[in-house]
Amino acid sequence: MDSVVGALDKFRIFKKEDFEEDWIKLKDRSFGQVYRVKLKLWREKCALKTFSTSLTGNSSCSKMIEEVSKMEKLKFKYIVSIYGVCNDPPAMVMEYMSNDTLANLLHSHILMWPKKFQMIHETAMGMNFLHSMNPPILHLNLKPSNILLDDHLHVKISDFGLIKWEEAGSGNEFIENLTARGNICYIPPETFSQCPDTPGTKFDVYSFSIVMWEILTQKKSYQSSKRSTTKTSVMMKVSSGRRPAIEMIPDDKPRECDQMIRIMEHCWDQDPEERPDFSDIVRNTEALSDVLGIEGSSNGSDTAKPVYPKLSPSCRRKSTVLLPNPPDCNTEDDILNLLSMKDFENFRKGLRKDHVSMLFKDDNTLLHYAVVSGDSACVTDVLKLGAELNAQSVRGYTPLIVAVLNKFHEICSLLIEHEADVNLGDSDRWTPMHFAAQNGDSRVVRLLLDKGACPGVKEKEGWTPLHLASQNGDEDVVRLFLSRLVSADEREELQGRTALHLAAAYGHVNIAKLLLGKGVDPNVTDKSLTTALHLSAEEGHNRVVRQLVMKGADVNSVDSWQYTPLHFAAAKGHTGICRLLLVNKANPNPRTLQGWTPMHLAALKGYGNTVLELEAHQGSLNAQGEGGWTPLHLACLHRQEEVISKLLAAKADPNVAEDSGFTALHLACNGGLFSSVLQLISHGANVNSQNKSLATPLHLAAQKGSIPIIKALLLNGADRSCKDSTGCTALTLARQSQNEEVAQQLEEG
Repeated sequence: MDSVVGALDKFRIFKKEDFEEDWIKLKDRSFGQVYRVKLKLWREKCALKTFSTSLTGNSSCSKMIEEVSKMEKLKFKYIVSIYGVCNDPPAMVMEYMSNDTLANLLHSHILMWPKKFQMIHETAMGMNFLHSMNPPILHLNLKPSNILLDDHLHVKISDFGLIKWEEAGSGNEFIENLTARGNICYIPPETFSQCPDTPGTKFDVYSFSIVMWEILTQKKSYQSSKRSTTKTSVMMKVSSGRRPAIEMIPDDKPRECDQMIRIMEHCWDQDPEERPDFSDIVRNTEALSDVLGIEGSSNGSDTAKPVYPKLSPSCRRKSTVLLPNPPDCNTEDDILNLLSMKDFENFRKGLRKDHVSMLFKDDNTLLHYAVVSGDSACVTDVLKLGAELNAQSVRGYTPLIVAVLNKFHEICSLLIEHEADVNLGDSDRWTPMHFAAQNGDSRVVRLLLDKGACPGVKEKEGWTPLHLASQNGDEDVVRLFLSRLVSADEREELQGRTALHLAAAYGHVNIAKLLLGKGVDPNVTDKSLTTALHLSAEEGHNRVVRQLVMKGADVNSVDSWQYTPLHFAAAKGHTGICRLLLVNKANPNPRTLQGWTPMHLAALKGYGNTVLELEAHQGSLNAQGEGGWTPLHLACLHRQEEVISKLLAAKADPNVAEDSGFTALHLACNGGLFSSVLQLISHGANVNSQNKSLATPLHLAAQKGSIPIIKALLLNGADRSCKDSTGCTALTLARQSQNEEVAQQLEEG
């Protein structure tokens, strides 16, 4: 790995000791492992994706890390941010995505149509960004497992640009490489030809079309009745023009889905030249997403609700109950078969009393199946024969819960009229009210409340229906609960958050107003002492922040790590929120437990405008945090050259030394930041300052082999005769590393 580090001296290199010790393994793959780690400096969770040298070899691993280094500066809303690489173990350090992969979500949850459309559009946005680079960045590995999801289930594309056609000895080797990664279903037909052309952007467009199909159907493409899909069978189907079946897209699709299907079919055209560019795909999918009212669409409304919220532990469940398919029938009077075929007339004719006492798969009763059929008359007939109203399946679902989940309002009323228990919950203690709140179904919520359902009931992790409605942005449902609740400040048990915390985190300003109007304390804290203002400031919800401040939220409240709302806003570059907080008397220089001010966090994350806003409100440019580091030190360490320029222009002192004696110029020379070195020198940086090892900036530049920096230092009075604590001059170090070009420059300069 030393050769890799040497080749990437301008790239951010992390060491094992930069991370806290509690590494949590998230995935174990043939090409390496994925861990959740926390960086000590940033106090931020990251994902560490290791590369297995036993499988890829040291040279391949080195090339992969070199490719990662090129991706570091790519920043876009719908692609995963890469922070750098680690040399022990060989890995890339990237943004941590709390909701895992799209592949897992499609398998574990039933998504509503607006959320499906949103995910398709956001994936297209991310791919359009990559293809807009010059030259275009090809993914060549696009599939649901490489599409990650953030807290709000927004898409971010990962693992782009790592697979290279030119590194494969032949088309077959390229296909074998992709097949080993489980990609056979996403490879376009032209790749299977005997003499395939070099892949272009239309390769990714085809892969995207299969991803679209899998999102729309929530099934795995080309999946046979066998457990695995063979490479040969897929190659034969795709090469002959066969594609996954459109008929597998659910029948309850909205009419807009027909247009989405046409886009998908265009993208998987057999002729790559006929496939659209992502720029066209983005325009078309955006229009469809806007029609379905996706959060963040062009209308900009704060009340636009996410159809599928953050997957809090209490929300990790299907949004619709699907009972197991009835067993195969060999007789005409099989009662379940008649229901499944929606032959309601014959079902009612053949219904007998002994049927209603039967238990079927997973302890479902005939009443459960009758409810799922959606036919009120069948439900009535089953009830007349004495069916158990509150029978529970293995998961604890009652017929009423099934009716609520499927939004069968008439059947809900029918069951309640027959005195179904409106407060009986499932195995997780989710009651019909929880499910109605999760669905945003105000009609059923009102019905349940009128029939005596408890509005403040808690499931096993302490979530109330109000928590769910506040998280999902269902304003009408929240109003109904607030009209019946004495208190709206119940906390869930895992993090101790209230409905106000959730409304603030998701930017639902109208719900925040309703809760505050009910008397909820704007300064209530969760278990980490985080307030609603912390969360809304971190997420960039300006209107919620403004509302909370107006209602008396403490702008200087601190969490358990002593972070204020200003720290969170500065760390995410929300300059407008920083201004709002500062104008309302937020302390510009609060300290975290590590001694970081908001200026430190904005500098290390590269938010130049935020730095200037903080400075304009007396934010300290030279505050020293843990280890004596100033914002300028952090900006130099993390290669934030724009911030370096703005800090110097604002009169930051370039000669402050941290505890080991390093000045900003030492760090800029060590990082190979030529333009920043020039700026530091022009702003009075001491070119001969020595750290505690007596090394000068010239020593570090000589070790890194940066001739332009060495020339700049020498032209500005750097002392070539200065010795470090080992007695070495810069020239000695150059000779020790056998860098003759640098040695010659130091001799001649």
